[in-house]
Amino acid sequence: MREVTELVDRYVGVWNEPDVETRRRTIASIWSKDGATLAKSAENCARGYEAIEARVTNAYQKWVRDAGFVFRSRHNVDTHNGVVKFGWEMVPAAGGKPEATGVNLFILDDHGRIRIDYMFADPDPAQK
Repeated sequence: MREVTELVDRYVGVWNEPDVETRRRTIASIWSKDGATLAKSAENCARGYEAIEARVTNAYQKWVRDAGFVFRSRHNVDTHNGVVKFGWEMVPAAGGKPEATGVNLFILDDHGRIRIDYMFADPDPAQK
């Protein structure tokens, strides 16, 4: 379980990473070469290191660098036969309540790297 928790921590950390080279190395170390990150909107889906890096960089620039948020795990990692589930939240870097929350599901390859990352964002409570 410790390895999976570390994988989740590294995954969440990459979305907050300001250094391009560190971000690139982390992506290559936690995703399989043909790995994917998939969200419900087509523009937030990416397959392969280059596309994943572009997606992560865009999210970093929009939400972390420009809007002043950070992403963090809710520390509720669970695993089952090569699948990992955990909750995340996006909070103001200066502190405060989460602006967005969700759940991710990873399907891991035989080496414990992310083959598919499914991201589920929770609905905005203000829009209910």
